[in-house]
Amino acid sequence: MSVESDPAGTMPECPEAGAVGQVIIPRAHDIGGFEVRRALPAKERQMVGPFIFFDQMGPGEFLTGKGLDVRPHPHIGLSTVTYLFEGEIQHRDTLGSDLSIRPGDVNWMTAGRGIAHSERTGQALRSHNNPLYGIQSWVALPRAQEEVAPAFVHHPAATLPIIEDGGTRLRLIAGHGWGARSPVETPSDLFYADAVLAPGASLPLPDHEERGAYVVQGEVTVGEDRFEAGRMLVFRAGDGLALTAGPKGARLLMLGGAAMDGPRHLFWNFVSSSRERIEQAKADWKAGRFGTVPGDDKEFIPLPEERVSVRATTQVPSAGSPTS
Repeated sequence: MSVESDPAGTMPECPEAGAVGQVIIPRAHDIGGFEVRRALPAKERQMVGPFIFFDQMGPGEFLTGKGLDVRPHPHIGLSTVTYLFEGEIQHRDTLGSDLSIRPGDVNWMTAGRGIAHSERTGQALRSHNNPLYGIQSWVALPRAQEEVAPAFVHHPAATLPIIEDGGTRLRLIAGHGWGARSPVETPSDLFYADAVLAPGASLPLPDHEERGAYVVQGEVTVGEDRFEAGRMLVFRAGDGLALTAGPKGARLLMLGGAAMDGPRHLFWNFVSSSRERIEQAKADWKAGRFGTVPGDDKEFIPLPEERVSVRATTQVPSAGSPTS
């Protein structure tokens, strides 16, 4: 997935809504028969804590012989976090990482000064229909860590804390909250959790500076307001609130943390506090200075500017925002 504006400005406005500070309605777009819904960045909200990008992938299903094929592409200045509800993705990167991510696992890739990776459906899975449903998010790095060495860690689902209480089952993906701490190391103070609520069950917001909740399934009420699936709720700092599941229960992705140390520039897959650094990353990708992905070095996604130029030359109509 990618962002091609700087700053982001393609999302619908985020209206005020009662007990909730902002409600973001994601923009849906098709990537070759597979739907993706983007909640961050939004027109009125770039980040929630350090989370600067939030895409819901699916739910969808690839037919026999088909699959996800996100070719090698670059990142700087962020960490990518892939979290699945269904399906499997094969991750490869320029560090030599090569493994599959499955539901409940965490792939945390720190781009720092630069990394390239690919995300595909493994060949064995293409022999039959296979589902894909999950979330890809980006965590912006603090200014002091934007140029750290790239790194990749994988945490199986079994290593993450599970909190069960009053009809709620919560897996703490990263950071700390609700009296627990995830083993996933993070570059800044944050929380990220997958919570399943039984009908009528309530989940309080953790004590962090900036807090959000994405309604994955079902519906929830906050105060007197009700919110259905596919909504990103952003809460005011300091408000002591809880989310209560509707009659069919709910599933939520809870996210947030300390406010970032200033806004960020975004272009395609690059995030930085410096516009000049973005321009350098663009030049580096054009020149092939990010390196190649072992086992997946036959193709790559060109810089969006290059694709625009090719389309203009060949008079091929634009297909909208390309993915990465």
